[in-house]
Amino acid sequence: MSSQLRAWFEKFGPLPEAAWAALLPQVQARTLARHEAFVQPGDQHLYIGFLLSGTARQFYLLPDGTERTTYFFFQHDVLADYRSCVLGQPAALTIEALTPCELLVFPYATLRHLYDAFPAWERIGRRIGEYVLAGLEARLVELLTLSPEERYRALVAATAKRKILDQIPQHFVAAYLGITPVSLSRIRARLARGGGS
Repeated sequence: MSSQLRAWFEKFGPLPEAAWAALLPQVQARTLARHEAFVQPGDQHLYIGFLLSGTARQFYLLPDGTERTTYFFFQHDVLADYRSCVLGQPAALTIEALTPCELLVFPYATLRHLYDAFPAWERIGRRIGEYVLAGLEARLVELLTLSPEERYRALVAATAKRKILDQIPQHFVAAYLGITPVSLSRIRARLARGGGS
C-alpha cells in the first residue's frame, strides 16, 4: 500500500530511499465510514490522506446552511485542507467520505519537517504546490467565466473528470457546478434533446 503512496509522490520527482524511509514511520492506515469527516471546520492538527479506495468530497458550509462542494477525491488522490496546512490556520472546510474509504495518513507537520531535511522532499513539495495552484486557478476561471451550461459541457468533455459524472450523486455534481439539482436536470435534458445555450 505504501508503494502506491510513494508512486504518487514520485509523479513530482524522484525520492531517494533515505528520504522515503524518513516518512514511513509516520504513515498510518485509517478507515472512514460513509459520511465520516476526514477534515472538519476548526481542526488544527491537520493530516494528509492518500485514498486507497473509496470516494470523498470537499465542501464549505455557508451561514445559511447551504453546502458548496469544491472538489471530489477518488482512488489514489491525496486529501488535505491545503490552505490550512500551509497557513497554519484551523480548517475552514469539510472533507467527507461519500463511500467507505481506506486511507494512508500522516501529519502535515511531518511533511514540513521533511521539506527542511531533504532537498528531494522540498522539490516535490514545490511541484505539488504548483500543481494545486494551477488546478485552483483553472477551477476559478471556470466559475467566473463560464455559464452553468458551459461548466457542465466542460465537465462532460474532460476525460480526467469523467469519474465525477460516473460515481458522484447528481445533487453533489450540481453543487460542484454552482447550480441547483433542478437546474442541472434542465441542462441535461436540454442537451439530450440537442439544444444549445
